[in-house]
Amino acid sequence: MTKSSVTSTDVAKLANVSQSAVSRTFTPGASVSGKTRERVLAAAKELGYRPNVLARSLISGRSRIIGLVIAYLENHFYPIVIEKLSRSLQARGYHVLLFMTEPGQQDEVIQEILQYQVDGVVLASVTLSSHIAQECAGLGVPVVLFNRYVPDTQASSVVSDNVSGGRMLAELLIKEGHNNIAFIAGQENSSTNVEREQGFNEALAAAGLQVSQRAVGYYTFEGATIAAREILDQAVPDAIFVANDHMAFAVMDVIRGEYGLRIPEDISVVGYDDVPEAGWPSYNLTTVEQPVEKMIADTVEILLEQMEHKQVSPTRRVTEAGLMLRGSTKSSLA
Repeated sequence: MTKSSVTSTDVAKLANVSQSAVSRTFTPGASVSGKTRERVLAAAKELGYRPNVLARSLISGRSRIIGLVIAYLENHFYPIVIEKLSRSLQARGYHVLLFMTEPGQQDEVIQEILQYQVDGVVLASVTLSSHIAQECAGLGVPVVLFNRYVPDTQASSVVSDNVSGGRMLAELLIKEGHNNIAFIAGQENSSTNVEREQGFNEALAAAGLQVSQRAVGYYTFEGATIAAREILDQAVPDAIFVANDHMAFAVMDVIRGEYGLRIPEDISVVGYDDVPEAGWPSYNLTTVEQPVEKMIADTVEILLEQMEHKQVSPTRRVTEAGLMLRGSTKSSLA
């Protein structure tokens, strides 16, 4: 008998267990006693047996694959998301199939993903059109938007409370005595940018203030560099809210490296996400922490529930964010 011809029936006979016990042994999360598992694995090793995942998916109708679509990895928030999401799904017997996309091309990418018979789809840093969301729902494939929200769609969403986060940053800067505050936006129409700016502006208005200068960084390092120069060439504000940490690092580099200004003595800078680099001494950035662990747990829970019941129903989860005080704001000088 060649190793390629060994079947689960052969393993069951050698281990003296049922074929279903063999199947459960190789199905993550399935119930099987420790003693039975040991016998099955020992028999499988002796015979050189490996389960055929593709054949099993044809029988069960489930690929146990989740498609993940992402537009860019420069913002280190998303590599963290990929790692944690992959590990969480893998622990439950699912695997992530990663697809990169360019902004505006995600619908075509999702059409390609569906050809792989995925059980679910997660989109991070991108959204999808309503008709593609409807098509996925019709196929029984749940879609979760991670860190994005689109109203009136069949896709679920998992976000932090961006409005509250923006409000917290404005209240901090106001408390520190700032009244000449600039804002550097990300992608104009993205839900994260819209909501963070909304909360920020609401808090400023409540204090009788408004943003003194505004530029757009498009959630890129290069874009934020240009936006920072645009603002500083006009007039030097006493604080800048940058819509995410990735852009904030570029802004801080420009402030210190090109204009010779001090942070926070001359300008306070705040960001959003709390990526690992925010805690580095070179940046020491005050920011809003996105609760990644909770957002991942919510994403996985939505996927598993809808895949289990084979019924897609739009769900929105909003998780509270937290303020991380560091050395880029004047509170650190007290």
